[in-house]
Amino acid sequence: MPAKTGIQRGVRRNLYERPWIPAFAGMTKEGSLPKPANTTDEVHMPDPQLSAAETAAIEAATAFSRDVIAPNARAWELQRAMSREVMTQAAEAGLCRLLVPRDMGGEGLSLTAMSKVMEALSYGDFAAAFALVVHNNFCRSLAANGSPKLLERYLASSCAAQTIGSFLLTEPQSGSDAANLKTVAVRDGEDWVINGEKAWVTNSDKADVLAVYLQTDPSEGWRGIACVLVDRDTPGVDLIGPYELMGGHAMAAGGFTFKDVRVARSQTMIATGDGFKAAMGGIDVARVVVGAMCSGMLKCALDVAYPYALKRQAFGQAIADFQGIQWQLADVATDLHAIDLMVAHAAGAIDAGENVPLPAAHAKKFATRAAQTGLSQCMQVMGADGYKHDFPLARHLACVKAGHYMDGTTEIQNVVISRSMRRQFGDEG
Repeated sequence: MPAKTGIQRGVRRNLYERPWIPAFAGMTKEGSLPKPANTTDEVHMPDPQLSAAETAAIEAATAFSRDVIAPNARAWELQRAMSREVMTQAAEAGLCRLLVPRDMGGEGLSLTAMSKVMEALSYGDFAAAFALVVHNNFCRSLAANGSPKLLERYLASSCAAQTIGSFLLTEPQSGSDAANLKTVAVRDGEDWVINGEKAWVTNSDKADVLAVYLQTDPSEGWRGIACVLVDRDTPGVDLIGPYELMGGHAMAAGGFTFKDVRVARSQTMIATGDGFKAAMGGIDVARVVVGAMCSGMLKCALDVAYPYALKRQAFGQAIADFQGIQWQLADVATDLHAIDLMVAHAAGAIDAGENVPLPAAHAKKFATRAAQTGLSQCMQVMGADGYKHDFPLARHLACVKAGHYMDGTTEIQNVVISRSMRRQFGDEG
């Protein structure tokens, strides 16, 4: 990791002794990060499952979340945008090459480490973290699938965030039916001519290169899908949005239209027949990462709500002295612990090379639901103050709702789980 990040080698333990959570718990106001009274200076020993490089990446994410994301997240939401400069700063901290193999200039993180990185970043802001998730996934896919020409053209600049990538699979009519693509590429000599529309594209406002999943042979269904890299400034490419949303504007979700867009066939990153499999191949990884990101937001909520309850006086005592408040926050802490266990289990299994759609589905489903409930409970503990944008809870609550839709809706997770149950009980369905 770059030396200029000034990362501390230890990560301070927080209120709940959970490793790798940023050492700025006890946030009382947006962008204000005091140390809580009961946080010790004890240094957490490195996880033996993590390499030194992975430990450094987690520390870099912790520092970036504390120093860059948390102080600015509210402003990004009010402005409905996060500047491109933030991506550049993240790249300088080594946070844009996390999934690129080390022999190709990246950090080569395991999913266990990547989950902890994104948990730390989401503690500051889910949407900003998700913008980095998508760019890192673009870099990973490019490193894994790109031709030598594409690697030379895009990889180094993408790892440095000089080129920002986006992933374009979803379309207005498809959503959960991901193979139902209407964007078509027709071969014309050595070129593709592309027509169609894409929706829910993260980093839409700042993307330089678009990884477009499209249909090259509609008669083949999902087997006809390929992925072609399209430069944003190619004639015929137009931006829709970014969208106006309930929250999460730092991820700049928007859409693109393609009208007679001509690109060289050498821009094909994933060939016809392999495109859909490649898109779905990383879905379990993405679901585990979203679960970890929910953990980061919920941890932030507890770190805001519990110190608040200790200080807030009602009827002659701190509201934290009331059993009802104690138990409400205790329930949140239990769900938080469960999220961490599910994420760790699924991430560890994927790192071990196992095929784990079921643990990944459980982790994402439970994490999004528990985080939404827990954030609401923490907000309730704080009364009307929790509803203010002076605190990060409302911002996190809006983002956790978005988590229900990302990388497969909650209902799609139930499909995965239900299919597994039918097999378990002897019915292949």
